[in-house]
Amino acid sequence: MILSHKTWSVYIIGVALVLLFLTNISIGSVSIPLAKVVATIFSFNDGSDTIASIIWQLRVPKAVTCVLAGAALSIAGLLMQTLFRNPLAGPDVLGLSSGASLMVAFVLLIGTSSASYLPAVSPWSLAVAASLGSGVIFLIVIAIAHRVRDNTSLLIIGLMIAAASGSLVSVLQYLSKAQDLQAFVIWTLGSVGGTHWSEILILLLLLLIGGTIAITSVKALNAWLLGDNYARSLGINIIKSRLMIVLATSLLAGGVTAFCGPIAFVGLAVPHLIRLLIPTTNHKVLIPMVSVGGAALLLLCDIMAQVPGSSNVLPLNAITSMIGAPVVIWVVMRSRGVKM
Repeated sequence: MILSHKTWSVYIIGVALVLLFLTNISIGSVSIPLAKVVATIFSFNDGSDTIASIIWQLRVPKAVTCVLAGAALSIAGLLMQTLFRNPLAGPDVLGLSSGASLMVAFVLLIGTSSASYLPAVSPWSLAVAASLGSGVIFLIVIAIAHRVRDNTSLLIIGLMIAAASGSLVSVLQYLSKAQDLQAFVIWTLGSVGGTHWSEILILLLLLLIGGTIAITSVKALNAWLLGDNYARSLGINIIKSRLMIVLATSLLAGGVTAFCGPIAFVGLAVPHLIRLLIPTTNHKVLIPMVSVGGAALLLLCDIMAQVPGSSNVLPLNAITSMIGAPVVIWVVMRSRGVKM
């Protein structure tokens, strides 16, 4: 039996995900052989020795976070590119990440280092602040989506909300102290290394809910590709389907931003890379494949961010931008008919 190109691509992406997951666990300030990683994971070692403790308490949570965050951002990016029929639309196009950044900026930049009446900043307080910020923007976008009739207007409004939030963040940065500004800048660089199992469970729940909404919206997503009129001719409820897509994107992108910070380019680049490997427009195939591809890409970026033999880790967004920026350039050049 001869396998098709599409089938081979699916197998290759799946195998790459497994290998990258194991490699991600083995690489760090303490290098662990792959054989030891596999033996520890599949023997369910309870962490009685040092290596097992490192694997289960540090490496596995980080790798699982990469998988969940990469999958969530990639699905959100695919949904936005389909809804707006814009290849350069990403999961942050609705301003959710900007709203999260604004609330985190309020927490970190209003002088927490010198104001004794403010509670101590913890990862959970930042996650709650980011969730509130993206939640407020989500409610605004939902209210607007009820009123506007076309997706282009919704896209423009989302970009303007992001611009307004960004301007407020700039004001807070200008007025903040150096140590507070440093903490905020570190948060904006993105990180998958600070999550614990309780946070991972929340990310998993959000991914399951958002992914389920996306899967149940496959018919609407396929119809959106051919325009509003075609979607209506198939009996698609335009307003309802748009709200469901926005809801799924908000849950996926907002949850990742809350626990990992604003991770750039993954949601924008992965749908294009998957379409390159698996040429199809059927979202029944695209949604599961971009989730696997996004998980693999973020694992690869986290591996590249590790400095061999050192405890230092490069900013995650620096690595994702190195990979994502060429993809965006390629998309623009291809859309203009320029031969690469």
